[in-house]
Amino acid sequence: MAKFDSKSFNPQAFGAYVNRIPNVAKNELAKSGAVGSNEQARAALGNQTGSLYARIPYFGRIDGSTSQNNDGATDIASTNTTTYEQGFIVASRMDSWTERSFSKNITAGVDFMDNVAAQIADYKFDVRQAMLLAILEGVYGMSVEGDTVAATAAKEFIEKHTFDISGEADDAAMVGSTTLNKAIQKACGDNKNIFKLVIMHSEVATNLENIKLLKYMTQTDADGIERELALATWNGRTVLIDDNMPVDSGKYTTYVLGQGAIILDDIGDAVPYEMSRDPKTNGGQDTLYVRDRYICGVDGISFEKPATITASASNEDLANGANWTIINDGTKAIPHKAIAIAKIVSKG
Repeated sequence: MAKFDSKSFNPQAFGAYVNRIPNVAKNELAKSGAVGSNEQARAALGNQTGSLYARIPYFGRIDGSTSQNNDGATDIASTNTTTYEQGFIVASRMDSWTERSFSKNITAGVDFMDNVAAQIADYKFDVRQAMLLAILEGVYGMSVEGDTVAATAAKEFIEKHTFDISGEADDAAMVGSTTLNKAIQKACGDNKNIFKLVIMHSEVATNLENIKLLKYMTQTDADGIERELALATWNGRTVLIDDNMPVDSGKYTTYVLGQGAIILDDIGDAVPYEMSRDPKTNGGQDTLYVRDRYICGVDGISFEKPATITASASNEDLANGANWTIINDGTKAIPHKAIAIAKIVSKG
């Protein structure tokens, strides 16, 4: 294992080491299939030459509503599918940590690099989680003003994909046994089984625990002891508990995501890990630098890049509803049921 010392630091070995660090939450997020990638966007943006934004074809679907009766005497009327465009943006992130050489001298040779490396996997998950919540905030902040195709589609999506019980009385304002099922049916109807992941505040999770609707996952450690994890399932969907979830005047937002709903694809930086040695400051110290690049997008919703984003999308950019629009061609938009995102608003 590379030491926390710029002379012996191997960035490739360190990166491989970080990727091997167990991170149960990250693994469950990946396994849920709700957060994934788009191969066309990755091909367009997956290099380190400054690629920032790409528009990818989004193909419309045929449906049975155009089927015609064959009476043997009628010509077949042909229809065609619509090809839309979907925008994807790159968000780059960076951070660094510094440790003094003297720290190792007075702590019996504790290897601070191991300590930092073991935490980076969790750190990266926290970064992705913050980006995910910013994207969801932006999606639900789309403009609904006016009578444009985009505004009409956004209004329908927000209305159909929001299940708000916070105005109900007493326990009816709290999540219960039927809440999740009703929310996903309202959003996607007979396609509701596509939903795989729920992200909620601990207050909401506690309420579900109290009525025995939340089942926590377990993991067996190296000593053979089974431990409960901070991950659970609700009606068969993986649950991530995060107190960064929106809370407004006692109203809690819970997000439900379907298969491939969010594109948050780590495509790597040209120099993801780098070490710098400063021999003078504090008697000598080493700084580890970390850089990442992510493709950000939503299945069925396009990111429309404003001129102000010139190098990387910030979380504020991702959370800005003005930067998102339901995919449309100016004449019609895709059906809201094609977007596997739902929001539950409750008192707990």
